[in-house]
Amino acid sequence: MNQNPTKHTKVLIIGSGPAGYTAAVYAARAMLKPIMVTGMEPGGQLTTTTDVENYPGFAEVIQGPWLMEQMKEQAQAVGTEMIQDHISSVNFKSKPFEAIGDGGQKYTADTIIISTGAQARWLNIESEQKFRGFGVSACATCDGFFFKNKTVAVVGGGNAAVEEAMFLTKFASKVKLIHRRNELRAEKMLQKKLMDNKKIEIVWDTVVEDVLGNKDPKNVTGLKVKNVKTNQSEEMKIDGLFIAIGHDPATQLFKDQLKMDKEGYLVTKPDSTETNVPGVFAAGDVKDKIFRQAVTAAGMGCMAALEAEKHLSHN
Repeated sequence: MNQNPTKHTKVLIIGSGPAGYTAAVYAARAMLKPIMVTGMEPGGQLTTTTDVENYPGFAEVIQGPWLMEQMKEQAQAVGTEMIQDHISSVNFKSKPFEAIGDGGQKYTADTIIISTGAQARWLNIESEQKFRGFGVSACATCDGFFFKNKTVAVVGGGNAAVEEAMFLTKFASKVKLIHRRNELRAEKMLQKKLMDNKKIEIVWDTVVEDVLGNKDPKNVTGLKVKNVKTNQSEEMKIDGLFIAIGHDPATQLFKDQLKMDKEGYLVTKPDSTETNVPGVFAAGDVKDKIFRQAVTAAGMGCMAALEAEKHLSHN
C-alpha cells in the first residue's frame, strides 16, 4: 500500500495532451499551482502523429511529439506539478473531490479538469500498427494533404468514414471505401453525395487482412483484402489507408459520476466546459467528437482553466 500523504490541489488536471497542457498553462499562470496526472500516454494522440501542418503559429512542418513536449515544458515552466500516475478511481460526491492513483496515491482537489482524450479504434492487425504514421492514419483532416494525386482507401461505413472519403477526394485521385457489410450506416444525404462522387469507389462486403508496403523508405503500397461473402482474398494497390471505424473516449473512470452521451463522451453545458458536477470540467476529445483537433482541444483547455478559476473565486 502506498503510504504517501494525500496531495491536495486547487486544480487537478487528469490527462495530458493539448487540452490538459493548455489548461495547466492557464491555471499555473493564475497562481493556482495545478497538479497534472499525466496518465499512461503523456501527450495523447498527437504523440503518434508525425507531421503536423495545421497547428497555428508554425509555418514549417512540426512533429506531434515535439509539439507536446513544448506544451509540457511550458506548463512546467509556469508552475505546474507533473505526476506520472494513472487515476483509477474518482469520487465527485465528496468535497473536496477525490481521485486515487494506480499505486494508491490519493489526490484531493477543489476543482478538476478532465482531459483524458479519446483513442481511434484500429483494425488491430500487426501490419496496420507497423505502418501507422507511414501511410496508415486515423485522421483524414490531418493527413489527407500528403496524398495528392494518389490512391487511398478508407475503412468504415458510418458518417465519419463517408466524410473522410469525401474530404480525401480533394487530394487523392481515387478513394476506395472498404466496408464489411453491403450497406452503409451513414445518413442518407451523405450517402447520396458519396455515390455521386466519381472519384469514390465502394468496395462492399470486404475486410482488410493485411497492409502491404516497403521497409525503406517505409511506405504503404497496397492491401490484402478479403470478400466476406466469397472468402476470396486479393491484393489492392493503394498509397494510403485511413481507418474510420470510430473513436472511444477515455471515460470508463467517470461512469455513474458524470453525465455522458450514448457513446461515452462527457456532456458539458453549452459554450462551457462544465460537466453536470459544478467544479468538474471537461476539455478536448473526451467531450468533443465533432472537431477532434489539437487547436480546438487547446482552446477548450484554456476555457476549462478560466472556468475553474472563476469557480474557485466564487466558492
